[in-house]
Amino acid sequence: MSRMRKIHLITGALMLPVALMAGNPDRTGQAGASELLINPWAQSSGWYGLNISSVRGVEAPGVNVAGLCFLNNTQIEFSRTEWLVGSDINLNTFGFAQKVGDGAIGLTLTSMGLGEIEVTTTDNPDGTGAYYKPRFSNIGISYARKFADYLSGGITLRVISESIADVKAIGVAMDVGIQYISGSEEHPEQVKMGIALKNIGTPMQFDGDGLSFRGNVPDGDYDMTQEFRSESFELPSLLTIGGSYDFYFGQTHRLTVVGNFVSNSFYKDQLGAGLEYGLKVKNKELFMLRAGYRYETGITDDVERTTASTGIAAGLTFQYPIDKSGETLLGLSYSYRTSYQYNGSHCFGFRLSL
Repeated sequence: MSRMRKIHLITGALMLPVALMAGNPDRTGQAGASELLINPWAQSSGWYGLNISSVRGVEAPGVNVAGLCFLNNTQIEFSRTEWLVGSDINLNTFGFAQKVGDGAIGLTLTSMGLGEIEVTTTDNPDGTGAYYKPRFSNIGISYARKFADYLSGGITLRVISESIADVKAIGVAMDVGIQYISGSEEHPEQVKMGIALKNIGTPMQFDGDGLSFRGNVPDGDYDMTQEFRSESFELPSLLTIGGSYDFYFGQTHRLTVVGNFVSNSFYKDQLGAGLEYGLKVKNKELFMLRAGYRYETGITDDVERTTASTGIAAGLTFQYPIDKSGETLLGLSYSYRTSYQYNGSHCFGFRLSL
């Protein structure tokens, strides 16, 4: 089978689920655990994770897990996101990836802090003087491998936790993804395509002592502890598909163009495009500059807008060899995402590639 025919077949297979899973803007806001939709990584968030087809290494489980297996040996990364600056929301994320045979395993930990919120009661609507701290976190275990030189796939299992002092909800989600690469003999990875299905899992429901109260028993003359039942909620599942093409200028410069489509189950569908420039020194890309734009219906209209984002993201990465062989790299990344309210979102991260 010719390489071009393989591309046509893979493209057809990737496009089929788009027709089966369309977004529904009427269900906007009905899903929970929306923190799963935030990309917490400093490098890929510089173009809104539009690089679903070309993401590589430790950040892949957050974009497309199939890219996890593209690493030399070991990668460790830590990122911190100041989300919507002024809202007192931040995310801390740690990732570890290790090559194993033709594949790789990965571990990711993300914790989201929402600052302090004052406790209010019916008797003290202006506050009691006490505070509580909501905590959202998730831990993911991933595995990806190459099935051929041009095809890779992977899976992530994730446990999600949302809690305050006396109320908690726990859920389990799964992400799956594939990547396909092709190109010329000189540039065998010039064309890339990818698809990922994310946040498919169990409904979540809050439970705990915070939903209990002392109340009078019907037809009785005594009180007893009673409990409210909270409504369960679904996870924000989505299907995303994208492609990329690399332009090379000599042996030093690279320009990558990416396109992306996201079909959300509980939000508006999104379209995105982005560019990344890479500078290679001694066969290692030591500098990358990227930018992207993600569009959804109403994002430019103050009345129709249903997101704080205005769709623009940009970022850069520096990598520096820290050993004589040049194989061990220390990478520093920064990204900025604009927002309609607050002062945008900043993300800083560092990566160690062994």
